[in-house]
Amino acid sequence: MAGRINDDDVKAVRDAVPIDAVVSEYLQLRNAGGGNLKGLCPFHDEKSPSFQVSPGKGLFHCFGCQEGGDTIAFVMKIDHLSFSETVERLAAKAGITLRYEEGGYNPGHQRGERIRLVEAHQAAAQFYVDQLGSAEAEIGRKFLAERGFDQAAAEHFGVGYSPAGWDHLTRFLRGKGFSDKELILSGLAQDGRRGPIDRFRGRLMWPIRDVGGEVVGFGARKLRDDDNGPKYLNTPETPIYKKSQVLYGIDLAKKDIAKVSRAVVVEGYTDVMACHLAGVTTAIATCGTAFGGDHIKILRRLLMDNGSARVIFTFDGDAAGQKAALRAFEDDQKFAAETYIAIAPDGMDPCELRLAKGDAAVAELVQPRTPLFEFALRQIVKRYDLETPAGRAAALDEAAPVVARIKNIGAQHEVAVQLAGMLGILDTQFVVKRVAQLARWARDRGGKGPATQPAPQRGYDTPAPSAAPSGPALNLRSPAHRTERELLKLALQRPELVSPAFDAYGIDEFTAPPYAAVRQCVQDAGGATGAPSDYLDTVREAAPNDTVRALVTELAVETIFAKNVDEAYAGDQLVTVRLRAVDRRIRDVQGTLARLGAHGDPEQLAAVQNELWVLTQYGQSLRNNGAAAL
Repeated sequence: MAGRINDDDVKAVRDAVPIDAVVSEYLQLRNAGGGNLKGLCPFHDEKSPSFQVSPGKGLFHCFGCQEGGDTIAFVMKIDHLSFSETVERLAAKAGITLRYEEGGYNPGHQRGERIRLVEAHQAAAQFYVDQLGSAEAEIGRKFLAERGFDQAAAEHFGVGYSPAGWDHLTRFLRGKGFSDKELILSGLAQDGRRGPIDRFRGRLMWPIRDVGGEVVGFGARKLRDDDNGPKYLNTPETPIYKKSQVLYGIDLAKKDIAKVSRAVVVEGYTDVMACHLAGVTTAIATCGTAFGGDHIKILRRLLMDNGSARVIFTFDGDAAGQKAALRAFEDDQKFAAETYIAIAPDGMDPCELRLAKGDAAVAELVQPRTPLFEFALRQIVKRYDLETPAGRAAALDEAAPVVARIKNIGAQHEVAVQLAGMLGILDTQFVVKRVAQLARWARDRGGKGPATQPAPQRGYDTPAPSAAPSGPALNLRSPAHRTERELLKLALQRPELVSPAFDAYGIDEFTAPPYAAVRQCVQDAGGATGAPSDYLDTVREAAPNDTVRALVTELAVETIFAKNVDEAYAGDQLVTVRLRAVDRRIRDVQGTLARLGAHGDPEQLAAVQNELWVLTQYGQSLRNNGAAAL
């Protein structure tokens, strides 16, 4: 084992590397007064900065989690290094040669594991860069050129090439003193029949660096048709590479992300290159995995969670890109920053967009566009037919719990109002109250999401919902449905009082699915007009199942709630049910007008406005003339 590092050298390292410079590589620091700096603690989640750095004293301390110490302690904890590994790493940055108490310079093979693995990756990165100029790498240079990247761009991002042979890099790193065990552990090599072989062969190589700028992995792009591997092959999980904890381009973007409080999340290595070359120097990408919680932690430390912070996602416009955006929305509430999504109208990614339309188009693309929550809600809403009450209700059932997850009450209310507009529901307060109710249920259940009621017993020949309905079960004896119930009792018990008007009523005029099922039975039995002596038996036989048949029987024997069951009473029930249906349709049409807005298709607008006028006149006639207007 190597000896202990000389105490004077440790002090020299501590003095040579300012603590604020080191900490700033991982998070944004701002003036805290008294010569101190503050930022969001990297060791625990917090919404307001309690992490302070004192450059004059060379110390840091978090008043939230109580972590503290000097520069060495900070690096040890954040990068999970030993004391000696940390000193060696900082010494290399400061250009200090260390002495060891038991003699001589510490041999490379005795140094800490992380240091060795990082050094192997640094050497590999340079090896790949050198190989990009070889004759064999012409295919790689052509790939870059076709995407608008010249030699200077390749050098700026450290793009290289891995030779197609079995062990070119392995032999090179062995010559640098790295052991086979280290090469396997690093992920740069893998076991072959006769020993380690290169993991990456015949591919274009992107070095993946951590926030501190050290190469910890690679992304490799397939170039040849005879390569049977995946299109992109990344470094496997290693002691220094965790794909959920790295962001490609973060080393280049971090300063500008902190400076302008904006980050642009793209999907691939070439997209990052295209954005940076187009002047969008805050672009970063995940490395073969979905954007998740650990990535958010990295960005939050840089963005500092101030009110003007923005995160813009530029997922592709295809189905996979939309799915990725919805996954990102799942973690949206972990940001204090506002989140947006930007999708090119023709679905191009930033690299394609730069090639087709130039740098200005890329810069324009990533200007904040659609809020991520709005995009997510529209993806939900567009799956439903908003021209029908059932479609709007189903869309609300799925979308409202999403809005209810928004923690900020003010923002939650505002988004609920927007959701009402998307759905064309004019009763905005109904949607707001629904969302607030779901949010309360979630809080009462400890943040586990809105509670759901057991699904009601099926059997009314209506489609089963995709999930158990939220909120109270439908009360079939509520005032809203009492008139429908009365009208059905009349149609079954005294059909001569409601005929022939009843037979002209649509199934959708009965808003409760069980009542709609009974109305369907009457229709299937031939209608209420001229009902024969076996009329009730025929209606019961028309029922699709025992559940509906039992309801027909119940309505056929239940007392009609009127002292005088006559034509006047029957007419009142007919008018009330029809008038409610007309009013619902008026609200539907008004919602359609609201969705179309002032910039809708003129012909469509005219047709909708005409329908609204006709419905309004008919509703007024029903109110003024009663059953005579039917």
